[in-house]
Amino acid sequence: MTVIIDYQAGNLTSVVRSLKALGVMGEVTQDPEVVAKARRVIFPGVGAAGKAMATLRQLGLDQALLQCFNRGIPILGICLGAQIILTHSEENDTPCLGLLPGRTLALPLKPGLKIPHMGWNKVRFLRPHAVFKGLPEAAEYYFVHSYYPAPAQAAMVLGVTEHGVEFPSAVGWRNLVATQFHPEKSGRFGLQILENFLAWDGSHAE
Repeated sequence: MTVIIDYQAGNLTSVVRSLKALGVMGEVTQDPEVVAKARRVIFPGVGAAGKAMATLRQLGLDQALLQCFNRGIPILGICLGAQIILTHSEENDTPCLGLLPGRTLALPLKPGLKIPHMGWNKVRFLRPHAVFKGLPEAAEYYFVHSYYPAPAQAAMVLGVTEHGVEFPSAVGWRNLVATQFHPEKSGRFGLQILENFLAWDGSHAE
């Protein structure tokens, strides 16, 4: 069972539609017991870190996610779901889930640079990972964000993107992988990432 976590942070319809295109019926839920028993978890989201974390804690989904992570269940974080997996976010000065050590930082304000970073951009993958297997170097992915994940350990950064600064746009550790961009809105290459995730056993092997 592939579970899509609903913590009132939007972005669910596109994920469900993309899974259907791949022949998979994802179960959207706010029930922590359903999440804790999932065989695969997608953790999407848009919005502010403070409100998202408050909702996760209120619903008990923070502990359910931790249980999944500790059980080795494959987890895919998307956008906000790639930020609040870290220890702390600069947005709203928010303590986060702490599944990965590190901080979520604001994109720098520079003359002529548009924030939020919105639109299509490339990802330079730094190391092989099963979820990003078979993607062409020239592929572009869809971004909408003002913050980005900055894991404490360089080995957790799987891919980087340039927008005023080179920032981590794909991160991962153990059975968790996350993208700052939206695979569900990134055309055929985004679908390939989702398909790869659905086949991934949660290991580090390519």
